[in-house]
Amino acid sequence: MTHSPETPEVPIRPYEVTAAEVVPGDLFALSPEEAAGRRWHVVTHTLPVSPEVIRVTLRPPLGGVDHEEDLRREQTVTVAGRRVDVAAVPLAEPEPLEGVEFRDGDRLTVLRAVDPLAAEVTYVRRWGAWHRDAAEPANAHAMTDAEVRRRAADAGREGTVVRHEPRPVRAARAAGPRRVVVTGLGAVTPLGVGTGELWDGLLEGRHGIRELTDPEFDGLPVRIAGTVPVDPAALLPRQAARRMNRAAQFAVLAAREAWADAGYAAGGTRESGLDPERVGVSLGAILGDASVLVGGDRRLRDRGPRGVSPLTTPMTVPSQAASQVSLDLRITGEARTVTSACASGTEAIGQAADRIRYGRVDVALAGGAEAVVTPAIMASFAAMRALAEGDPSQGTPSRPFAKDRGGFVNSEGAGVLVLESEEHARARGARIYCEAAGWGLSADAHHVAAPDPSGDGIALALRRAVRDAGGAVEDVVHVNAHATATVDGDLAEARALRGVLGGRSVPVTALKGHLGHLQGAAGGVEAVAAVLTLHHRVVPPTVGCGEVDDGIDLDVVRDAPRPLPGTGDLVLSNSFGFGGHNAVLALRRVGAA
Repeated sequence: MTHSPETPEVPIRPYEVTAAEVVPGDLFALSPEEAAGRRWHVVTHTLPVSPEVIRVTLRPPLGGVDHEEDLRREQTVTVAGRRVDVAAVPLAEPEPLEGVEFRDGDRLTVLRAVDPLAAEVTYVRRWGAWHRDAAEPANAHAMTDAEVRRRAADAGREGTVVRHEPRPVRAARAAGPRRVVVTGLGAVTPLGVGTGELWDGLLEGRHGIRELTDPEFDGLPVRIAGTVPVDPAALLPRQAARRMNRAAQFAVLAAREAWADAGYAAGGTRESGLDPERVGVSLGAILGDASVLVGGDRRLRDRGPRGVSPLTTPMTVPSQAASQVSLDLRITGEARTVTSACASGTEAIGQAADRIRYGRVDVALAGGAEAVVTPAIMASFAAMRALAEGDPSQGTPSRPFAKDRGGFVNSEGAGVLVLESEEHARARGARIYCEAAGWGLSADAHHVAAPDPSGDGIALALRRAVRDAGGAVEDVVHVNAHATATVDGDLAEARALRGVLGGRSVPVTALKGHLGHLQGAAGGVEAVAAVLTLHHRVVPPTVGCGEVDDGIDLDVVRDAPRPLPGTGDLVLSNSFGFGGHNAVLALRRVGAA
């Protein structure tokens, strides 16, 4: 219910008259105090009761129930200097809600009808409580079912109109966006090869950061990194490995694990009974493997043009990881590469989800792969004063959200998810980890490297991800934070999360104390961890965070794993990169409506 178009929007200028002067159509208040509190009624009828008394019938100006007042003729009352068309003011009987069974998804509108300038407030029932609509602040008061029934019962006396709108029954649709689910996971990280090594290491609080002992790193100001402890080439056929850069090797190993974990046959699409044209690859990378180009340049200087391998160019491009996964599993639908700094892996997963959602493909391998632990990259990060220092044997040097954090640790690896349409997964009886429910992008437009300290761009990506998932911020049950352990980056992310979550205590974890920063692969690996968090209903701890910075003010999970809260269904996985690239993935529990 809104303002009637017949009611002119003219200023209310209260003045006093006697009751004998009141006529139908007047905006009426019994006292100046009620007028000041914007508690007005429309006079719909007057009736002399005796020579001294007049009975007036009153109705809230935005609609409601009538009530009567007996006034002495000489009694002073307040009118608004504004007339109302009585016929345009609806008579609205209270809606009894005592016997109504409420369900999540129901809506409630509340209108303070005695205030001519009031607007409706909408509440949505989520997880057993009534929350203000998404446009309202997230920390606005949530009502219980008992409070809703009480407000409805008191509506007539209070001059409000309360309307309950049951959740609509969804009608079958011939076509529309498809639900996307996660059916397979694969990872190669500084904690080891495989998602088992990753998950066990996260829960046990281990880290994979090591000293760089190769002579090519001699003389660098920082010589620690998160390196994969196994030679990936040794796990692949020799001829195939020779044609892949290190990042592509990581990607193929992670993709093979995810493919098998999803229940598909070794060898690829044909062996699994899939149409290869209905399967895609979407991987994020910043550089892929920077060492190939550096090595080619070195051989050119040392041996001349004949010393440069013909594979240098195809092994240099960031798209090599996606193309090698496509080759290895015989995928012809598409092989796309996303390059958006450290947000690359998360954006690649989001793009793959959209390709499935809108019917371009049915299955996709999505994530990120990176191998940039090279002397030049390490020297560049050190010159930026962005790298953490410390002895890995004494604990992780990467300390996200900690008061004593001093920078990130450069790392390598890959993380891959198998995504597919829900109907495709259920038709083949696949195990479903969770739903890839939505994602959000934004750009800071602030600085070439530094984050926007306001956190506004990050907040926009967070809200877009929740909205794309068809949820509300009250549904967020956990956040896997980007949190690189840089001073400004952690503060900007924390500020954005506080603003979006509205002060709600949501458990937050950051994995870069375990893994370092995997650059373009970070979003892929952290998405794998977020999926496992939902699947096992356990939140891994943030290692390296002995004392949380006072400016963070988040519920950072530390010291030990914590059970995932039971109320809520969305997990957010954040990735933010140089140049203001922001990407957020929203994952939903299996079985949620």
